[in-house]
Amino acid sequence: MQKKINIKNKRAKFDYEILDKYTAGIVLGGTEIKSIRLGKASLSQSFCEFNDAGELFVVNMQIDEYSYGGHYNHKPKATRKLLLNKKELKKLRREVTTSGNTIVPINLFLNDRGLAKMNIGLAKGKKEYDKRETIKDRESKRNLSRLKKSFNT
Repeated sequence: MQKKINIKNKRAKFDYEILDKYTAGIVLGGTEIKSIRLGKASLSQSFCEFNDAGELFVVNMQIDEYSYGGHYNHKPKATRKLLLNKKELKKLRREVTTSGNTIVPINLFLNDRGLAKMNIGLAKGKKEYDKRETIKDRESKRNLSRLKKSFNT
């Protein structure tokens, strides 16, 4: 039985307004997928960008070295190719170049077949006052749930 792997980028929803979501496959080597299965990956500083050939890559994704890898180990912060349909790639590239949006990794997970997939989002950066609104909303929901809990007991 394989444990459930779901590595999240917690800063993505706080720093960006997610406009559209896509699920992409990732091209990984042998020791990279083994490290992900152990849960040793981080998306905190990562972002996605296109190269000259129109391929989408994730940059700054940290996958720790596999402890039993020896000299076959991978580089922890290498750029990794994302796999999407041509139609989706064209749409994302058009949105990024024309409207100034960005592509942000949201979470990394293993599907039921054991393949690594990444949810990416077409995002627009939030301003400072938008972030304050997010914090206010979160705290008001927390206070409401506390009040509901105290009335129920």
